[in-house]
Amino acid sequence: MAQPKTSTPIAVQLYSLRHLELPFEEILGHVSRIGYHGVETLADHGIPASEMNELLDRYNLKVSSTHVGLPALEENLDHFVTFNKAVGNDVLVVPFLPEEMRGAGAAGWQAVGNRLGEMARRCADAGMRLGYHNHSFEMEEFEGQLAIDWLLAASQADNVFWETDLAWIQAGEVDPATMLGNYTGRCPLIHAKDLAPAGENQDQMGLADVGYGVLDWETLLPAAQAAGAEWFIVEHDLPKDPLASIERSFDFLAARLAD
Repeated sequence: MAQPKTSTPIAVQLYSLRHLELPFEEILGHVSRIGYHGVETLADHGIPASEMNELLDRYNLKVSSTHVGLPALEENLDHFVTFNKAVGNDVLVVPFLPEEMRGAGAAGWQAVGNRLGEMARRCADAGMRLGYHNHSFEMEEFEGQLAIDWLLAASQADNVFWETDLAWIQAGEVDPATMLGNYTGRCPLIHAKDLAPAGENQDQMGLADVGYGVLDWETLLPAAQAAGAEWFIVEHDLPKDPLASIERSFDFLAARLAD
């Protein structure tokens, strides 16, 4: 299937498809058939870079970025740098902080930011960029600022970018369009995710396919592009029908991002 031209390319976070009982190659084939331009990977998917490259070439896909936990990066950065450079990717993202790693108050979140900033300096020395992906817990306020503000300020703008998950921002009762405006130039990757109306889709963590929930995409898409979006990355943490979900989300975005 020819991939639609859009003003900003669209990838899918492969975490959305983790429950499919299919070979990795078939999953990439479905992603390509839908029309996606790229994939956001999870570490190295347990395969060598040569095999990943062969599959990416076969299905005309690029790696937009990859999610790797901070402890794994700290312990084995060389592996992830080597693998991702081999598959044409220079963007690493810390996807989540378990509770024991999260900051306690403003000082705690500053400490997390400092830790990320140090990792980002190591990544930069290796020719890689490092980003941080939010959930809703970073929207808690401490001493007049959100946790995400303390983290990003401590990590420094030239070191750590923000992979902005719009639905989790809104779930944290913060306006995602405002946050995009506050961090213009620091948001190259936008996680496109939607929230179902209150009380719905409880078996899907209260999430919805992009464009089928409550987020204001007519405002958010131009706001994200103005903030410097290089990729829109579809994600649904627990879709009932993963392939149908990512197809509906892609079709919604592609129609609104078309040149």
